[in-house]
Amino acid sequence: MKKSILLFSLMLATAFSALAVTDGQTYPEVNGIKIANQWIFDRVHAGTAYTSNDICNQRARTATMDQGIIYVARSEERAVIIGTDTIAQSVIHRFSAVDGSPLPDLPLTLDGAPYGRFLGVASIGKDSFHHIWVAPMTSTVQQYVPVYLVDTETGELTLVVELDKGDAPQRTDYLDVMGDITLEQAECNIMTVSGSTADPGFPTLYRMHADQGGEWEGGFDGDPYMDIINFYPETKTGFSLAPVIKMIEGPDEDSRYSGEMFYIDCFDTAPVIYDFSGSVIDSFEEVDPTLWPQSQPNGCLEFQLEGRNFLVYVNADMNGNGHGCQANICELGEGQSLGGMTKYWKIPADSLGKVNDSGLRVHCFAVEYGVDSEGYEEVTLLTFKAYNGMAVYKIGRNVSGAEPHPSVPGDANGDGEVTIADVNTIIDMILAGNQELSGDVNGDGEVGIADVNAVIDIILQ
Repeated sequence: MKKSILLFSLMLATAFSALAVTDGQTYPEVNGIKIANQWIFDRVHAGTAYTSNDICNQRARTATMDQGIIYVARSEERAVIIGTDTIAQSVIHRFSAVDGSPLPDLPLTLDGAPYGRFLGVASIGKDSFHHIWVAPMTSTVQQYVPVYLVDTETGELTLVVELDKGDAPQRTDYLDVMGDITLEQAECNIMTVSGSTADPGFPTLYRMHADQGGEWEGGFDGDPYMDIINFYPETKTGFSLAPVIKMIEGPDEDSRYSGEMFYIDCFDTAPVIYDFSGSVIDSFEEVDPTLWPQSQPNGCLEFQLEGRNFLVYVNADMNGNGHGCQANICELGEGQSLGGMTKYWKIPADSLGKVNDSGLRVHCFAVEYGVDSEGYEEVTLLTFKAYNGMAVYKIGRNVSGAEPHPSVPGDANGDGEVTIADVNTIIDMILAGNQELSGDVNGDGEVGIADVNAVIDIILQ
């Protein structure tokens, strides 16, 4: 009885015990720039602490980061009963970007009622002025894509604009917003791409624009959509599964938030840069074949550091050869070209995870800029892959990671302590036929029920 009570108490107390785990990797310095993992919360390193968490769910699809807080959107999470109706309310889970510790959740409401639209927060992001927004997945029978501003104190949503699909109502999944979505400090542009569950997909882009203090209108010279006619590879005629779009910040104040150029990353190709006319500006055609992404992941983001332009993009999803759910970080070539880019690192070096997420494909990135104690610029980078995990890295001249945990007998999940989470990790290993060294607690050369008992004995000591 005493053992059962203790184990139950430990299960409650250690729900987040692995948030301080790092990837344990040392990455080489490249051209004077370093990268260091700050923390990681995923299948590979955090084990059951992650897999038992509410964000480990196929409807927690996207995440963003702003002002030191990570926002993970999960659709239809909480059952709320109002009268005779049951509403599956969407929730935003929040974490500290500094150490991964959990912050209070934001159950979402619209007009004072629980927000429960189907895949209602499929897409979450931030604009250029620290506003968090969400948008639902929409189908071919839905004419408008509603975009909502999130009150990060209360969880209340405010409808900002309904993106009109015009005469081409196709499915949409993931959006991008640049500028000020409130229109108080700058113009704003919102874009998304039509998608299809089958090839060849559709060629349609949707866009809304508003000047500072102005009114929303179609973003293509007043039209809300445009069909792309140029693709890479040239054999493509549309965008298939859940394409991702990311606008590129302009080079000067007049064009900073115009979104005149943007990446589209699609299921059956690598990131391609388009301009406002729909023309291909750059692609992976001249990129070293070893840098091409594998196994149809979608996700990329451009960022700057010390006057250099970098691209982070998905190297492989959960089906990739070797490890999955990793990203390449490359410095762009002369003239910010893709073809001349130089690879710096692959993160995490040993993966976030490799578990099928039902084919979501989307991989999210977000960055924040700062300076170190010596005045040098540094970048904080979030990488997030639904149903597999997330991590935060620092990039700069003087960055360093958290101190790695010392080896602890019985610490099967590598979080630096021995708890019920390690019991669950070993049970998972046994069920999966996994013979990892960390699971062999009693040193008999195999992972079995004897190791479970050995960990329980350590906990009870």
